[in-house]
Amino acid sequence: MSRMTWDKVGERFFETGVDHGVLFTMKNDGTYNKGVNWDGLTSVNESSEGGEANDIYADNIKYLSLMSSEQFNPSIGAYQSPEEFDECDGAAALSKGVYAGQQTRKGFGLSYRSKIGNDVEGDDYGYKLHLVYNAKCSPSEKDRSTVNENPEATELSWDINTTPVSVSAINPSTGKPYKPTAHIWIDSTRVDADKLAAFEDILYGTDGGDSYDAVTPEGTENPSTEGWYELSGTTYVLSTDTTVDTEKTYYEKTTSAGTDSTLPSPDEVYAFFNS
Repeated sequence: MSRMTWDKVGERFFETGVDHGVLFTMKNDGTYNKGVNWDGLTSVNESSEGGEANDIYADNIKYLSLMSSEQFNPSIGAYQSPEEFDECDGAAALSKGVYAGQQTRKGFGLSYRSKIGNDVEGDDYGYKLHLVYNAKCSPSEKDRSTVNENPEATELSWDINTTPVSVSAINPSTGKPYKPTAHIWIDSTRVDADKLAAFEDILYGTDGGDSYDAVTPEGTENPSTEGWYELSGTTYVLSTDTTVDTEKTYYEKTTSAGTDSTLPSPDEVYAFFNS
């Protein structure tokens, strides 16, 4: 054992900032639509309610203390919101560009990042990736004021209420399923980097693109009419050969459409990072 030391170089950590907001509107069956980016996000204030002690007395003494259920109820600040958020904010389109308020508010999921910094790398040290489930926003004030000599952009805000969703995975410390949750976060400094990158492809979606796979000619093909490619340096170019050259490697191009942004459930997150 060694004596404890404090504030060592590289271990003075802090959290700052918020970015990479993604909105997932909820379908009528409780699943989520594909994600859309939330630009102009300025804050996500994480606040919990409940979790308070309810003291029980017996035999003229404090007998025990029961803890109330804890609810995750954050608030969101932004200079704008995605069009898809309108229904979550109680607005419905009467026609294109015409809206009515006080409508039924739809549920949604949310993802965002908060940055982790230290005294050596600044705020590039890492980040926490947050996932919020089964959320609804309450009506909030939108202050409109005149333009003056000190103009400011209006910052919008929403109070959020969440309902925890079940987690069927077993907590090894209790031997029982984890309690329902509405908030999961992933620390980039503690998880496998390759696994995190693969998870972010699910969460943020992927671009479509071309890939090239080597083919095994039978020897009778015409590479130019087959649409085969050759590798020239680092670039794939269409072959002009009319007969197969056994000294060459030919390639076929496959074009993928990419994938949509998806919000994995708590159980899917557990299974992914424990596989």
